[in-house]
Order: sequence, then C-alpha cells, then structure tokens
Amino acid sequence: MPARIEDYGLLGDCHSAALVSRDGSIDWLCWPRFDSPACFAALLGTPDHGRWRIAPEGAVRRSNRRYRDGTLVLETELETAEGVVALIDFMPPRADCPELVRIVEGRRGEVPMRMELIMRLDYGSVVPWVRRTEGGLRANAGPDTLHLFTDVDIHGEDFRTLAEFSVKAGERRTFQLVWSPTFGPSRPCADASGKLEETERWWRAWLRACSYEGPWRDAVLRSSLVLKALTYAPTGAIVAAPTTSLPEELGGVRNWDYRYCWLRDATFALYAFLVGGYVDEAAAWREWLANAVAGKPEQLHIMYGLEGERRLPELELPWLPGYEGSRPVRVGNAAHHQHQLDVYGEVMDALHVARRLGLATTEDSWRVQRVIVRFLERDWQRPDDGIWEVRGGPRHFTHSKVMAWVAADRAVKAVTEFGLPGDVERWRRLRDEIHAEVCARGFDPQLGAFVQHYGSKVPDASLLMLPAVGFLPATDPRMVGTVRLIEQRLVRDGFVDRYPTERGVDGLPGGEGAFLLCTFWLVDNLALQGRHDEALELFERLLSIRNDLGLLSEEYDPVARRLLGNFPQAFSHIGLINSARNLAEHGGPAEDRRDQDARAQRPLAAARRR
Repeated sequence: MPARIEDYGLLGDCHSAALVSRDGSIDWLCWPRFDSPACFAALLGTPDHGRWRIAPEGAVRRSNRRYRDGTLVLETELETAEGVVALIDFMPPRADCPELVRIVEGRRGEVPMRMELIMRLDYGSVVPWVRRTEGGLRANAGPDTLHLFTDVDIHGEDFRTLAEFSVKAGERRTFQLVWSPTFGPSRPCADASGKLEETERWWRAWLRACSYEGPWRDAVLRSSLVLKALTYAPTGAIVAAPTTSLPEELGGVRNWDYRYCWLRDATFALYAFLVGGYVDEAAAWREWLANAVAGKPEQLHIMYGLEGERRLPELELPWLPGYEGSRPVRVGNAAHHQHQLDVYGEVMDALHVARRLGLATTEDSWRVQRVIVRFLERDWQRPDDGIWEVRGGPRHFTHSKVMAWVAADRAVKAVTEFGLPGDVERWRRLRDEIHAEVCARGFDPQLGAFVQHYGSKVPDASLLMLPAVGFLPATDPRMVGTVRLIEQRLVRDGFVDRYPTERGVDGLPGGEGAFLLCTFWLVDNLALQGRHDEALELFERLLSIRNDLGLLSEEYDPVARRLLGNFPQAFSHIGLINSARNLAEHGGPAEDRRDQDARAQRPLAAARRR
C-alpha cells in the first residue's frame, strides 16, 4: 500500500519528477517527461507496479527529512540500533539523458542496508528485459531503457533487483538510475558527489533571484521552488501537478490526470514568477502561450501538452487498482475539449499583467488578444462548462461571464494605458454590456449574493475572484454578501469547498475534499474587507497542513485530516505565495488590490480544477 500523500517528497529536474516516501521508496517516476508513462507506478498500485526502495535492514527508531537549504535535494536521516545513515536523493539538472541519484551516507556506527529495485515500464504493465553490465545493469522494453550504475554488488531476477550492504560513518554508497532511448547511446556513470554539488548550486542560484522579502519568506521560497520544478524547461509550460489519479475523495472516481498545462493555471503562475522577479520564466511561458493558442480562437483548448500538443485523449488503466482503491486510474484528460469561457479572460489578463510589470509587448501577444476579443463579442453569451470543468452540461456560470468582462476590460486598457491599436469604443460597450448582465442575472437579491450560475440559489467559491479581477470592490455590499454566503455554506472547519457537489451540477457521483486554492482566495477577501485577524488565522491554518517539507496537494479532508488530490499542486502553492503578499501589503484598511490605478499590481492566485 502506498504512503499517505503527505508522506511523499518531490524530486525534479524541470523536465520530469519523482515522489519518494518517508521510508525511502520512490513510488512514482515518469521519464523522460512529466507526461511520459511511469516506470515506477507503485503510487497507484502495489510494489509490483514498480518502485525503488533503499532503507535500513533493521527497525528505524527515528527519521527526519528536509530539503537542503534553497534546493530540491532531499536528505532523509535514519537512526537504527546500529547507527545513523542519511539517504540523499536528487535529480541533476538535465544535460543529456534524465537521471536520478541516490547516495547513502554513513553518519554514525555501521548500518546494514537493503536496496530493492522493481523496474517496470508503461505504468507498471511491462516487465523489461534486465541484464548485468559493468558497474550495474540495463533494463529495456520497446523504446525505453533504464541503466543502473552503483558501487554496490547487486543480484536478483528480471522481476526484482536486490542489494544488501552496510555503510560506516564517513562512507558513501551511490546509485544512479539513467533513462535513455533504446536505440540511442548508453550513458556512462559519472561522479555522484560532483552531481550533488552541481545540483545544489543550480537550485540556489535560481532561488537567489527571488525578490520576496516579506513575512513567511521560507514558505514563499519553498513554494517558488515547487513552481520552478513543475516548469517544463524546453518550452516554459507549467504542469498543474506531476501526478495522475490521486483522488479527490478516497475510494472515489474523481481521479484526473494533471500532467498537462492548463491555460488558466499557467496564466496565474505567470503572476508569481513576475512579482518574484523571474522575468525569464514569464517570458518563456508567454512565448509558449502564443504558439500553443495559435489559430482560430474557437479552436482554443483549455489545456495543452508540454509542447503545445492539442490531443490529450483520456484512457483508463484497468491493471492499476488506484491509490487506496480509488478507481479508475486515468491518463489523458477529456476536459481538454470543453468550452470554458473564463480561459479567454484569464489569458487576456495574464498578458495585461505581463505588460504592466515590465515584460515588453510582442506583436504575437497583442495579435492573440485582438483575436480573442473579436471572438468573445459573439461567444460570451453562450453557456459553457465553467472553471471547474463540470461534466453535467453547459450553464451560464457567473464566474465565466465575469472573466469575459475581464477580457474586454484588459483590451480597453491595452489601448488607453499602453497605446496599442484597437477599437476601444467598441470594446468599452462590450465591457459595459457584460457587467450589466452579470449584476442583473448573476446576483440574487433575496440571498444578497452572487450565485454559481444564472437562476441558481447556490454559492460557488470561484466568485471570490470578483474583487481580484477588479469587477467589484471587496467592500461592495454584494461582495460582502457573497463572502458571507460562501462562509455559511461552503466552509468546513475553516476550509472552503468549491461548490455543493450534491447538487449534481458536475455530473459525477460522490464528494471531494476542501479546495485549498479556494481557501487562499477566502484569505485574500478577508484581508481586502479589513478582516485582517481572521485572514491571518486562516492563512496560518493553511500553512499548518503543509507536510514537513512544505508541500501541498490540491485538496484537504478536514475530517480525516489528510491531503487529497494530485501532489504537489502548483496552484495551491500559487495561492500561498499570493496570499502571503496580500497579507503583507493589505493589513490595514480594506482596499482592492488588482488593476487599481493608485498602486502597483500584486495579483491574486488563480483557479484550477479538472
């Protein structure tokens, strides 16, 4: 049985990622990309679906783990009756073929150790052909080959490779696993110690550029490292999470593949990178965006592959029993073809923010924006599937209409603030028309609040974004009423649900955990309404549910007190970064933060969900 979600740590090289548990087992690894078939898939099944475990032979009395300062190098210290060892895990910056290095370092005494390597391909369905080589072994099936290099004697069969060894204080034993294409050259083993130092330097050099100096700096820096690790370096695309099918409800069916780039998600990651001083990452993402969405706006997808791929067919893997029995296990995502009106507004807003924060306008980016606005002139009145990607049929979602307003508003500002060419009067009329309709049809006077979709009587956490995008001030009575309704109906033990799942709007059975990003949005609204003490208390509660490495998943079960959903989740960490900034900058009288002429913009986090 896999570990609890919160018991995993993240390893990454900005191309792919691995999850390693407290007991030294790597239970998830996709090579050579985030979205490649997993060669270790025990996370969604059993050890026989592939894992790599290194641990003491005897009982562990005490364990402690941490990331080395300013890096994604994970060090786990283990104490047994015989002594103390450290397991140091990392993925070196990608130079050629991907690799994962594990170093066992003796700290005290002499500790007997055991390594178990179960190599599988294609999500645990393929047992490779394994044979011994000088200094290790080679396993391959089809296009994929794995090479193990080590200074430890190994033995075993095709199904399992084992090693028993001991390490004394001051000694090191090294293991390097390398992927290469079957029909390409194999990789020689290089110095693991040198790679360790190189990896630490690389991460620390990147982190030094972060400009954030406010409260909760350590948490913000750790979240920034997570976002960088989830960035696909060759293109600048940002995956929502490095995993698939970690459940939103244990034993349930809400299990989705997040190893892709959602326009909505990546758009708001741009904010965190720009405000943090990471202009190169922001520029790379904008270039990826302009290429990915090229073509007719009606053909725009809500998500793309890491290199802009449009076809992401959703499949089920019946041989995997799922995380704690949560089935089906899915790869691909059928939501990629949905019509989600809000995405157009979020793309427009991201390019506007990039402009305001100093990223020079390109002809391609402004061309994309003009085409989007022309399309929305005829499309904004259509129902859509909404921000939460419901599978219960299109509706006139209030949040979606608000984001159509954002698109028109940012087009107007591009002309009036930056002098770009465009039909500003036409866009002003569009903006005013949408605003008037949302206030008339998306607001329920009896409830005194905005509602999920036109004609409904239920709240939706996405409505917490209205002040963030400048649609209404946070102190407007309609927003005060909306926040109150959300607190009454969607908050559990301080954590916010996205919407009432029992209403059937999403077309799926069962429920889900509280949504962490929505809870960060509530923090932001409380701060903007002048309820600073409540905002601070809620923010500290969110910080308290991070795991010991500072990582967050998508959702949280307030009853079982467990993390749920794909892990680590980029936009939970985006929410953390932006709420920390909001609390630092808006601790006084309530004021709206984003897109106000009186102050520099500090954008809020964005939404995501599959």
